[in-house]
Amino acid sequence: MEGASSWAQRTTCEVDLVAFLVDEDEQASCDEDFLFHGAPASPDGSVRLLADGPAEQTLAVRLGAVPAAVRKVVVAAAVDGIPTFGDVGTLRITAGCGTSAPPLAQSAPDAATTEHTLLLAELCRRGPRRRFRAVAGLRPRTGRARTGYGVDIEE
Repeated sequence: MEGASSWAQRTTCEVDLVAFLVDEDEQASCDEDFLFHGAPASPDGSVRLLADGPAEQTLAVRLGAVPAAVRKVVVAAAVDGIPTFGDVGTLRITAGCGTSAPPLAQSAPDAATTEHTLLLAELCRRGPRRRFRAVAGLRPRTGRARTGYGVDIEE
């Protein structure tokens, strides 16, 4: 399964797609379960971030290879510096079975204003199945982006 995020680039800021692989308690089991541009793949390679250009990024997930302990893959985006998501433009989130297949789900949140970090989607395990849930536009709880679901993030 692949999920892509793209945006109408209205400013020169960089948008970073990130992902957290979390357990039942919404905590990453190790720092390597936080994926970002500097660490774009999970330790087992089942989840990978792919940069498709300055205005599109993809999260590729091999569903059968995701460890059973991973209850949820949380996808978020962040902008660095002064610009906010209000400056970035409309986001578009799609989920499907590869880049050549038609999307199975789409979301286009447009309510972002002063946020520097946005939750975009979750890929949740429900029994033997995984379900995609768009949560775009929700802000992380206070301090959540900094602590990263139990991950020690250094600036």
